[in-house]
Amino acid sequence: MIKLIASDLDGTLLQGGAQELGSRAVQLIHELTQKGIHFVAASGRQYSNERRLFAPIRDEISYIAENGSICIHNGQVISRTVIEDGLARRIIREIKKEANFELLVSREDACLIEDKNPAFTNHILNVVKNKTIIVDDLLEAEGPFLKIAICNMTDGPHIIDKYLKHLQDLFGSELKVVTSGNIWIDFIAPGTNKGAALKHLLDLFHVKPEECMAFGDQYNDVEMLELVGTSYAMANAAPGISYHTTYVTDSVEDVLEDVLAGADVAH
Repeated sequence: MIKLIASDLDGTLLQGGAQELGSRAVQLIHELTQKGIHFVAASGRQYSNERRLFAPIRDEISYIAENGSICIHNGQVISRTVIEDGLARRIIREIKKEANFELLVSREDACLIEDKNPAFTNHILNVVKNKTIIVDDLLEAEGPFLKIAICNMTDGPHIIDKYLKHLQDLFGSELKVVTSGNIWIDFIAPGTNKGAALKHLLDLFHVKPEECMAFGDQYNDVEMLELVGTSYAMANAAPGISYHTTYVTDSVEDVLEDVLAGADVAH
């Protein structure tokens, strides 16, 4: 029997660039939690952003934010990892050499950006709606930093993939460098991923991996998908993600309905 469900957001529960959860998803998750099934939002987004997305049921679920850098249940931090300050500044310095990528640095209180590209600033403030601090120079910002993310809003996935390889060659021995959605690359602390964060919640809830289900679409989801007993890649997932999952689906909500129906039968 499924006792916990974890889902990525962008490209998974949020399809087609959506920035709000549909009412059907909210209702299904609410009904699942009412039956004692834990639900975990697992995203590269910041914690406050996730809580805004799940506003009607925000206190019913748990959160993995910043790609596993922080895990929170009932307002309490269950786990947290940070990038060492010197390494963070080396990464920021390297990214600043490349004009086509925008930088975002995540702290627990907010994300930090420079106001250099109006389209990017608008995307973070008014589309994604992050809690944001605008600074003159990210190299002068004070940590601790949970995550560094870079974004290319114009050139497409092929540029992301090419730059990803370059960054992995430079920094991959020191921390994790991974795609997060179609236009983002994330830098997260060693040993940090959604699966490692989810394991802390399984321990907290005394739930076995085989009693869990997870959904994802990108390589930042792989550890989470491989941890659980039943996993779903989205039909439009990044190439190769389905090799890490049990099934493929084009709708998280459809699967949640099936789980709910099974829970009703069990009761």
